[in-house]
Amino acid sequence: MKYEIKCVGLLTSGGDAPGMNAAIRAVTRTAIFNGIRVKAIYRGYKGLITGEIKEFKTENVSNIIQQGGTIIKTARCAEFMTPEGRKTAYENMRKEEIDALIVIGGDGTFTGARIFAQEFNVPIVGLPGTIDNDLWGTDVTIGYDTALNTIIDAVDKIRDTASSHERLFFIEVMGRDAGFLALSSALASGAEAAIIPERETKVDQLEELIKNGFRKSKNSSIVIVAESEVTGGANGLAERMRREHPEYDVRVTILGHIQRGGSPTASDRILASRMGVAAVDALLDEQRSIMIGIVNDEIVHVPFTKAIKFDKPVNEDLLGVIQILSI
Repeated sequence: MKYEIKCVGLLTSGGDAPGMNAAIRAVTRTAIFNGIRVKAIYRGYKGLITGEIKEFKTENVSNIIQQGGTIIKTARCAEFMTPEGRKTAYENMRKEEIDALIVIGGDGTFTGARIFAQEFNVPIVGLPGTIDNDLWGTDVTIGYDTALNTIIDAVDKIRDTASSHERLFFIEVMGRDAGFLALSSALASGAEAAIIPERETKVDQLEELIKNGFRKSKNSSIVIVAESEVTGGANGLAERMRREHPEYDVRVTILGHIQRGGSPTASDRILASRMGVAAVDALLDEQRSIMIGIVNDEIVHVPFTKAIKFDKPVNEDLLGVIQILSI
């Protein structure tokens, strides 16, 4: 059935990521360029249920491409996980004359979108907005490059203290059980090692680290750790280190939410802009229940089912590169 789109709803959901505003700007202006009205839905799916919806004109997205966070706010919404909540959301969509949705977020966002689309036959296109870079089907996600640069800047500063005091620092980065940020930031910052959840089930990474003699030619060391119950996190590894190897002067830094903030890098602004345009184009081409991805610098369409179902593999070869360069 031909589904004519006269008005598109736009929301950001889950954790914020630098570049989301650039995507909001791109979606809004591309839709208006194509004669489609845009309604911004505040606070994600929660706003769709409570009716926090406002029509956007091109001036609503002026001077936001450089801003971090999301101007239309974001929230996690337990009510949207219920049939009753989704029914209310759909009723508000119809009331606002919204014909389709563009959602910006991660796998939780796309999981909700897939169910909603199936239940109410709503065309939905997703943009991958997450600093974790853990969505299958795209080489990179909006926010990842900025978060990576934030981590590198912090590690460079910590390195000064580590060197001055001849200490071993475990630095914990975000990733939600994915090692992309840890691996790339370790390589880019010259860290001695990265400990990631994808490898922890195969080998005792801390023991491997000690066995390889990671400090044999240095008076200080930086180890980047992905946040995860599997790895034990930076605190867990530090406690074990103090217990098993008390000869090391160990410190812990957890970077936390500093990784989410800040003005997006040029790469994230360009990525978000390209994806925002592609999302509107996809709706005009009658695509639905897909995520916009980028592979080999080309825009691709990835079904929600695949983006959610499959785990994105990390390049474990980078661990060998880090080890070679840390001698």
